[in-house]
Amino acid sequence: MSGPEQDEHQRLTRNVGELLQELRVAQNGVQVLFGFLLSVVFTDSYRKAGDFVHVTHLIVVLLTAASAGFLIAPAAWHRVLFRRGAREAIVDRASRFVIIGLILLAAAMAGTVLLIGYVVFGGVVGGVLGGAIGLLFGLLWFVWPTSFGRVDRQERPPR
Repeated sequence: MSGPEQDEHQRLTRNVGELLQELRVAQNGVQVLFGFLLSVVFTDSYRKAGDFVHVTHLIVVLLTAASAGFLIAPAAWHRVLFRRGAREAIVDRASRFVIIGLILLAAAMAGTVLLIGYVVFGGVVGGVLGGAIGLLFGLLWFVWPTSFGRVDRQERPPR
């Protein structure tokens, strides 16, 4: 392979490698959060908690599990599909799944902060803390990076 075909192959190989490296970072967060959420159920405080805590906890566990599913799927796809020359499809679909997984992770983390804030300080403070963290993740992970993309395109000379 030489010329444009080699360049395309190298680009896809690099994209897959970068994607899998990004997933390693996100998966660690999901795994730690999931372990914490699973262990909470076995405490006396949890057993004594009310319905709001139990329902919120279950929703957060489901969000975390769904996030893990979306964030782990691209690694599984790579293992299953990489020998079939499907790198472009892996990168395209996996990129979408990573975004969905990160949205679910942000919601799960905001829900966890809501839950802890509710137990420690009450409903209003818990809601404010959870909402603030959700807003922070939305800004840091999605809004600001999108604005950087627009700036880069404006600064780049036309090809």
